[in-house]
Amino acid sequence: MNPVVQSTPVRAPSNPAYAAARELSDGQAKPLGALGDLETLAAWVAACQGHCPPRQLDDVRVVVFAGDHGVAQDGVSAYPAEITPAMVYGIAAGHAGVSALAAANDVRVSIYDLGVAVDFPDLPPEISRFKVRRSSGAIHLTDALTREEAEQAIAAGDRIAAEQVADGAQLLIAGDLGIGNTTIAAALIAASLGVPAAAVTGRGTGIDEGTLVHKTALVEAALARAGERVADPVERLAAIGSADFAAAAGFIAGAARRGVPVLLDGVIAAAEALVAEDLAPGTRGWLQAGHRSTEPGQALALDRLGLKPLVDFSMRLGEGSGAVLAVPMVRSAVAALTGIAQLADLT
Repeated sequence: MNPVVQSTPVRAPSNPAYAAARELSDGQAKPLGALGDLETLAAWVAACQGHCPPRQLDDVRVVVFAGDHGVAQDGVSAYPAEITPAMVYGIAAGHAGVSALAAANDVRVSIYDLGVAVDFPDLPPEISRFKVRRSSGAIHLTDALTREEAEQAIAAGDRIAAEQVADGAQLLIAGDLGIGNTTIAAALIAASLGVPAAAVTGRGTGIDEGTLVHKTALVEAALARAGERVADPVERLAAIGSADFAAAAGFIAGAARRGVPVLLDGVIAAAEALVAEDLAPGTRGWLQAGHRSTEPGQALALDRLGLKPLVDFSMRLGEGSGAVLAVPMVRSAVAALTGIAQLADLT
């Protein structure tokens, strides 16, 4: 039995390191503020590291959380649920979208099966080490998980974060994999923000108008069924989440608790981050938004978290891919802060 998950505050990144980084940037050989948001980003890295100037981010990792969702059987995606296990094999073999982008940007990728509908006896056992169940319940009809399963998944994500940090990770990305997961994200964002399903439900894999209306109705039904239980973040994950979402929320909060920043991907990670903030208040201070998703719920979630996407390529792949594209921006911010001379030294 896992211990009951409690809301535990997270210490904030270092204000003195942030202030020192801004002062360092202001004294560089360039017009004041000429690097715009890059200067703010560099100061955030310094604050997260508690050190100015910050160290370059040489060890960046994506952890992909995979799971199937019962709601996918009700026609909310342009693709069948069988795609999920196929893509697990693709990521495990290093041939997926995130794999290609990560290789180009010196980022490591790993994957964990938390709730895929099938098992993977022919893949390394590490991939299924934290598996909670086969698929999650159809949220418009039943709970996705029991509370015990939600707690188990959250604890698994926290453990994965602990292991990544202990192994030297300096920046983490929570990736996602699972047909139907934008429906889960929409439900969690609506419940977390108290907004209607229509405000957060998007086209996901590229569904048509009729399917979008149907998808929105299922999210509305899930919210109505869960009712007031969603006020508790663990109950929210159990009622309308899934094992992979719960693990990723635990992972994001766990990284923040251990002082390692997290770069969010798209709408899935945004939904998970909202829950992570409720599980561990203060988590948001350790987050940056990697890219702007085409899903409407992401903008609302990021607004609540106080985050602004670093890049915008109109992507909707998932897997952590959009956040990987933002890694060079973060590294460039550090390089600028550490590599530009002080104006006083040149005059």
